[in-house]
Amino acid sequence: MPEYPRPHLVRSSWLSLNGRWEFQGGRGPAAPATAPGHSGPGDHDTLSDHATSDDRGGLGDHGDPPVGQRLPGRVLVPFPVESTLSGIGTTHERMWYRRTFRVPPDWAVGRVHLHFGAVDWACRVWVNGVAVGAHLGGYDAFSFDITLCLNWREEEVLVHVFDPTDGGGQPVGKQRRHPGGIFYTSASGIWQTVWLEPTPACHVSRLTLTPDLAAGAVHVVVNAVAAEDAPPAPDASIDHAAAAAPDAAVPVRVEVRAGMAAGAATVAAGTGISGQPFTVEIPDVRVWSPEDPFLYGVTVTLADGPSDRPGAHDRVDSYVGMRSVEVVEVSGEPRPLLNGRFVFHLGLLDQGYWPDGVYTAPTDDELRRDIEMAKELGFTCIRKHAKVEPARWYHWADRLGMLVWQDMPSMPHDRNPDEAARERFEAELRALVEQCRAFPSVIGWVPFNEGWGQYDVQRITETVRALDPTRLISENSGSADPGNHWIDAGAGDVADLHAYPGPAAVPASAGRCRALGEFGGIGLPAAGHTWHSAGGFSYEWAASPGALTDRYLGMIDELRALFRERGLSIAIYTQATDVEGEYNGLVTYDRAFLKVDPNRVRAAHRQLYDDAARTISPVTGSDSE
Repeated sequence: MPEYPRPHLVRSSWLSLNGRWEFQGGRGPAAPATAPGHSGPGDHDTLSDHATSDDRGGLGDHGDPPVGQRLPGRVLVPFPVESTLSGIGTTHERMWYRRTFRVPPDWAVGRVHLHFGAVDWACRVWVNGVAVGAHLGGYDAFSFDITLCLNWREEEVLVHVFDPTDGGGQPVGKQRRHPGGIFYTSASGIWQTVWLEPTPACHVSRLTLTPDLAAGAVHVVVNAVAAEDAPPAPDASIDHAAAAAPDAAVPVRVEVRAGMAAGAATVAAGTGISGQPFTVEIPDVRVWSPEDPFLYGVTVTLADGPSDRPGAHDRVDSYVGMRSVEVVEVSGEPRPLLNGRFVFHLGLLDQGYWPDGVYTAPTDDELRRDIEMAKELGFTCIRKHAKVEPARWYHWADRLGMLVWQDMPSMPHDRNPDEAARERFEAELRALVEQCRAFPSVIGWVPFNEGWGQYDVQRITETVRALDPTRLISENSGSADPGNHWIDAGAGDVADLHAYPGPAAVPASAGRCRALGEFGGIGLPAAGHTWHSAGGFSYEWAASPGALTDRYLGMIDELRALFRERGLSIAIYTQATDVEGEYNGLVTYDRAFLKVDPNRVRAAHRQLYDDAARTISPVTGSDSE
């Protein structure tokens, strides 16, 4: 993947480390990198079924790092080791990665950072034999300042990864060591882009742009750090929140452009001090919406030191979509409004799995194409289910105009989480919100799903609300059914019911809009496009593409009635694609065959949206006369 991996915070210079790395897999709690007999199929069987969570994730059990030693295998980064694209194709509990690289000589005037898009799950990193830091968490990006470890010749990076998958208690989403049914292959090790980036000594570490549509302004917080010439702490970045150094207070200038093109005119500007919030007013605001996903380009310049010193001023490019999200009562029924307008959230459940890449799309084009497919079929939203995608996926949702409900990947569903697992869950939840709040397409959070690993649901919902009060929350998707044990604390914005195959009426809930967080799941294996030669899972089976289309359109008719008569505002169909042995996607796992008639599906969706427009005023959110 050659594309720039962090589209919401862009610098002009960077170097990808994707490609062939040396590799060795292992198993057991303390397998040294060079120990024989610790590689090959079946490694996933060595963990206990309910291993207890360890606060440090086994980070100290890596053995001696093989500094300067060639590793016997080869792996293609950034694909998880279980994937065929990785060149490994099997699960490993412990993994060593090694490669060499050279840093461009003109980067010597500032700092050099080593970035990881995501590594599942616990990793420790060495550069030229120096331990630069460690990280826990399989879904969030992290980085290390490696400047003082460089020799400016051939450099070596070593990465040790430990991933117990569902043998531990950490968030895993749908990953399982023994996949089947609605659970899938694990995705261990490095599974997103690894890259290098130069910055000035004083540089932007984080940028928060919060649109305020009512005020016609964007609220800005620019965090900056001033690097110090101190050796890295061995446990640097154990948690996402601990990765950032204390803020430096320096002057900041923000320019807002009418679009993301390089030559777009500047329409607003403002100045402030890093670490302190300030506001930039935008005249004649053009809103972001699914019909018109307009994005304002944003440039941030950090001034520190004399302007004639090379690398004195850090500059980053970003963007902001001006939109608002809220739940407002319309004639006695709470409805979700986007920019003060009701939009029926008709979406697809999207697992984000690939037959050859598992968690990692083979190319950026294919990552984008999944969203385009949903858009072309007339869906207004996607529920990103039990997984966090690379930043570029959300960037494409921003660019294409797709609303996103973002799940927090759940802990294992078959046990109650212990205290250490809860601490990990909350640390990774905070990282998720911090990372994904940059994207205007993300309009809602789903902390829990179907009670998997549920605990303190009200408190967790309040925690998410405190982290991000600008988005909606479905606290425990599926919990609006009083017949199950999934906790509905009444703390979020959504009364969320699951019905298979459904659809079904959602009970009214004061102040909360009504959602079918999951329904459908009608299966159709397509000859030549199935993952397994026999068997498979679905909630109901269709006999042909025509029968599947008819069944789906019948469900859309039922949704129209539920909207008119029972206050339904959100409906998520299971699912976008087949996944492994689950055959209820609208498109096959290889994305080669669309199982439904696209013209009939689009027309049915348009009828639903027309009903909504006739019933609720598109401008004010009030009932139409």
